[in-house]
Amino acid sequence: MQKLQDIAVRVEATDGLPLNHSNATPILHEILHALQRLLNEQESTTIDLRALPFGPGDEEELLNQLGTGEIRVELNSLGRSLITETAYSGVWLVDHRNADDQRIALQIEITPIPSILKAQNEDVQDAIERLEDSLNPSCTETAGP
Repeated sequence: MQKLQDIAVRVEATDGLPLNHSNATPILHEILHALQRLLNEQESTTIDLRALPFGPGDEEELLNQLGTGEIRVELNSLGRSLITETAYSGVWLVDHRNADDQRIALQIEITPIPSILKAQNEDVQDAIERLEDSLNPSCTETAGP
């Protein structure tokens, strides 16, 4: 009778990624499909990592697989937000923290540029008004005798 330790087992990699049982691999596949939609249909996708059931080490493994790209932006508004391009163009890691530096959101955005970096119409309107005011100062001089 053959014993369990006598059975040959071969582990193979799939899609160039290590074969594992973590949640990182399915998310990487989801990112791949989202990149294809972005290229073919101009459809952006957001993946909320805080809503996913990560096991120990899953988040770290995913972030290691994604790597780091050339762009990193830090915003300070009601807390710190870090927007980091991954090693894959169009895949962004967006990490929002509150004023106490506690993470309140962690997302992957598959998009040409993350939505938080786009100027909002209200902000552009405010910029127009402020620039017009600085270019056209009120006449405060009074005519003298």
